[in-house]
Amino acid sequence: MCKEPTDMRASYDSLFSMAKLVLKKDPFSGHLFLFVNGKRTSCKGLYYDGTGLVLLCKRLEKGLFTRVNPRYQKEVILTQGEFGIFFEGGNLEKRFVESPVEIKKRAFIKKNCKTKRDVPPSPQ
Repeated sequence: MCKEPTDMRASYDSLFSMAKLVLKKDPFSGHLFLFVNGKRTSCKGLYYDGTGLVLLCKRLEKGLFTRVNPRYQKEVILTQGEFGIFFEGGNLEKRFVESPVEIKKRAFIKKNCKTKRDVPPSPQ
């Protein structure tokens, strides 16, 4: 999933280039590459099915597609189930904010801090 907003006028060639240059992935890998516009009302998916490139487009009538936390440094990789939730306009924001590692880290910090003032604020 591309974290940068994408112009929804982009088609096969532009999205192919973005997958290759921005995401630094092989567009012929068979993976589905997702691109979302700045307003988060539309998304496009690009994948190679072995015979050609397939373009999948959706514009939500109500609601927005999930926002990916800009501070999330890792690649955004969705499971099939997460993609289904995302594509229906469901909320996946916590998936990219409160990972089990981060939850454990915060619990450790809280446990070892003497006062509330010592506890760093939660990421938002």
